[in-house]
Amino acid sequence: MLWPEMAVVLLSLTIIAALYSSVGHGGGSGYLAVLSLTTIAVSDPLWLKQYAWSLNLVVAGVAFWHYRKGGYLNQSLAVPFLIGSIPMAVLGGYVQLQGSIYDILLSLVLVFAAWRLLYSSWEDREISRPTASTAVATGGGIGLASGLIGIGGGIFLSPLLILCGWASAKEAAATAALFIWLNSLSGLLGSSLSGQISVEVGLLAPFSGAVLIGGLIGSKYGSQISSQTGIQKLLVVVMLIAASKRVIGVLGI
Repeated sequence: MLWPEMAVVLLSLTIIAALYSSVGHGGGSGYLAVLSLTTIAVSDPLWLKQYAWSLNLVVAGVAFWHYRKGGYLNQSLAVPFLIGSIPMAVLGGYVQLQGSIYDILLSLVLVFAAWRLLYSSWEDREISRPTASTAVATGGGIGLASGLIGIGGGIFLSPLLILCGWASAKEAAATAALFIWLNSLSGLLGSSLSGQISVEVGLLAPFSGAVLIGGLIGSKYGSQISSQTGIQKLLVVVMLIAASKRVIGVLGI
């Protein structure tokens, strides 16, 4: 990767990390969008998934620390989701998808993530906790999808927690951060068990530095990020372009 491209990628990763960490997310879907457009990605699902998970560990860890420090982690809410998600994320990470299937799934996730960012609403709702069985089953489904696609699952979990009235916005952020961190670790574990690890330290180091800076900024000033609609719209454009690129590749256009 040449330095002009690297500079654009690092700046993009920093912005994505800042935006996503403000709501407790690791930014995996955003990293997939950016990295899938680079000259070195070459439509390799293994490459994309493992770098997204690795960067998730950095940013979700920082976000979790800030939200837990603020007293927003509800362990009784988070634990059932984690019990269901972790083994399924390992399974999903172990599965080797065909390129075209991966491209279709990734495109759907990116479009969904773009839609969520464009029409996100963090309004206060009356809180009613889910039953343990519901939480475990929901966590399992999200965990499997996360492992297959290469994300932490927060892009699904956070809106679900809020729309179902299971958590407040900041509780959802704290739960999602922990969920993402453990699911990303589980996905990497699944990849290692199937002999798929292909992370290069020379690339991971600058990527990690960029998202660490963004994660520190975003998670600390998360309460102010909703006013930055311009960044959200730019991120939506990047995701839709990346999704279109993968679909075009599948269709052979």
